[in-house]
Amino acid sequence: MAGLIWFVQIVHYPLFHKVSADTSVAYADEHQTRTAWVVGLPMLIEGITTVWLFFDPVGSRVLPLIGGLVLAKVHLSTIFLQVPRHGELTRGYNRETVSKLVTSNWVRTIGWSVRAGIAVAIVA
Repeated sequence: MAGLIWFVQIVHYPLFHKVSADTSVAYADEHQTRTAWVVGLPMLIEGITTVWLFFDPVGSRVLPLIGGLVLAKVHLSTIFLQVPRHGELTRGYNRETVSKLVTSNWVRTIGWSVRAGIAVAIVA
């Protein structure tokens, strides 16, 4: 998820500014459909392994707990910050909405990056 979110943050979301006004609604709709197919299963697996590592830790429960709290923040950001912005974009392009999407997505970008570090620490 860390690699994917960095791509989304640096490349994908800023490109919403380049979509023409007459195709922006179709683009936003298609974006949501395709993105769900790409991230749905990995996010489900991530959630399952987060719970699993907490209840059956490799070592201490501290890192899985921190990772779980970070994941909760990532999901809350998704639900309350990014999903509403995507909903707004399905009604038409708005420069401010795209800017808010890019800015608010830093919560997830940082969160999933922290989780990648935690995963490395658990494996090490």
